[in-house]
Amino acid sequence: MKKLKAATLVTALLIFIVGVWAQNKSPLALKQTIPVPGLTKEGDFDHLTMDLQGQRLFVAGEDNSVVEILDLGAGKLVHTITDVKAPHSMVYRADLKKLFVVDGGTGEVKIYDTDSYKRTGSIKLREDADSMAYDPSTKYMYVVNGGEGAKMAYSFISVVDTTAGKSLADIKIDSDAVEALALEKSGARLFVNMTGKDAVAVVDREKHTVINTWPTAQVAKHLIAMSFDEAGHRLFVTTRTPGKLIVLDTDSGKVVTSLPCVSDNDDMAYDSASKRIYISGSGFVDVYHQKDADHYDQIGHVATVFKARTSVLVPELKKYYLGIPHHGTTAAAVRVYDVVPD
Repeated sequence: MKKLKAATLVTALLIFIVGVWAQNKSPLALKQTIPVPGLTKEGDFDHLTMDLQGQRLFVAGEDNSVVEILDLGAGKLVHTITDVKAPHSMVYRADLKKLFVVDGGTGEVKIYDTDSYKRTGSIKLREDADSMAYDPSTKYMYVVNGGEGAKMAYSFISVVDTTAGKSLADIKIDSDAVEALALEKSGARLFVNMTGKDAVAVVDREKHTVINTWPTAQVAKHLIAMSFDEAGHRLFVTTRTPGKLIVLDTDSGKVVTSLPCVSDNDDMAYDSASKRIYISGSGFVDVYHQKDADHYDQIGHVATVFKARTSVLVPELKKYYLGIPHHGTTAAAVRVYDVVPD
């Protein structure tokens, strides 16, 4: 009888330990670190873009004036594009085998052949061209340019036709600082983080005009990253003052809820299949689970390194890639994480 009780106690203890482990299991598991050698200056990476078919990752080395190309299969750097000044965001078109790089230092979108990596053209915009959103149905890029960096009191979102290789129109935004954008697929709206106004602008992409403005300063200030749950009618934005994840209702523009997040954040991704939100910032990646449209739980606070703020989620591969810039004794690299299911 004592042996039976002891066995029962051990079994119960194991079940408890496994249960605690499952609750505390990290949503990201570090799989690989790919070195990015040869960077001479300390400084940040900006955004990352995936070539899914070719298993390449394009990394904007903003402060080192390079675009780094990594072969993910081989796990190594295979090429460096050097004729850029301050690359920020990128679009890769597999059908054209072309990479479109937004270069804020020269105020243009530069176009590269991705077999030879030679520049084949450029589309002139204004200084401080930075973030963008891409519409795969029209093949249009919506590129932020102008603003404070161009010594202007307002910004523009330029509509760039990547097929024709030209700028089609400009949408004026009444803010000297604009960050991330998100496109509505089922309609004509474009959501814009007006960082200089602590608000989200709603743009009609067909009329090229701002049709609404949703304030967020009552919750937090300095909007940075953005992602969109179109099916759930929820827009996600991050702030830095303080670090917050804010959830907005895209029917009313009202704030639904907010949660703390890493303060020095820069990138965010929403995965509709797993109902997860990933936010990368200096030192941490915060991960949230969407219980329903109005309720969210933080399920991860994954420690990374200083200034590792930019990332890309690739749901098709169940991978998460995080840029590790060269700072101090930390060598530049890209960390590859497996996405761990619930």
